[in-house]
Amino acid sequence: MRKLASVVVSTVVAFAGMAAVAGTPAQAAGEKEYVALGDSYASGVGAGYYDTASGDCKRSQLNYPAQSAAAHSEYTLKDVTCSGATIADVRANQLSAVTSGTDLVTLTVGGNDAQFSTVVQNCLLESDSYCKTATDWMSYYAKNQLVTELATLYKDIKAKAPGAEIVVVGYPQALSLTGTCPVIDLSTAKRTYMNAFADALAEGAKAATAQESVTFVDVRDTFKGHGACGTDPWINNLSSGTTEVFHPNLTGYIYYADQLNKALDS
Repeated sequence: MRKLASVVVSTVVAFAGMAAVAGTPAQAAGEKEYVALGDSYASGVGAGYYDTASGDCKRSQLNYPAQSAAAHSEYTLKDVTCSGATIADVRANQLSAVTSGTDLVTLTVGGNDAQFSTVVQNCLLESDSYCKTATDWMSYYAKNQLVTELATLYKDIKAKAPGAEIVVVGYPQALSLTGTCPVIDLSTAKRTYMNAFADALAEGAKAATAQESVTFVDVRDTFKGHGACGTDPWINNLSSGTTEVFHPNLTGYIYYADQLNKALDS
């Protein structure tokens, strides 16, 4: 698997470089429209190769929407993903990109609604018990109220594009239970609590897709054994930039795209 990742990384990095030099989209214009919605996990924070025109949205030229569109030349990608986006932000600032002519919509959102950054900060700086309280509280929200909020958003997307295939891509567990975290090490208990929170986010999104009969791509098994602080991480450690911590690295996004492509091609 590592050899495959290395080969793919070399290919997509070269591809991104050519796209940047040429100033052209990463994929040829196709006959179908693909709209990518969502937060930092969708925009590709942690992958590098950011489109400077996207500003604080930090859209990577190698995020999973771009990689998937490159593998499907029939699609023209309209990427409106943005780091920090909540469900309300998607509705207010991104949903207008979806039209009755849209053929494919992908989406990752919900982590910011569950205050992912705040929970991470609490777990990094506070005690094990404080981390448990923070993750338990937001996990309850993720498996209850968030489900309703996400299902309503999915319903709104379906109303805007009744003929589109809608694919929701979930979150992975962020941490390995073994290994040492650089800068600030985390106890096994904290890592377990944070992974349970990630599970709650994934389960909440999955439950919402079941309510609205849209496709859910669960990446947790794919990322198993590749969390931050482990020996072969696909998630950025604490030594990364502050906005990239506990987001996938480039290898992680390659496997994100791989799982999405499997769902689209099945």
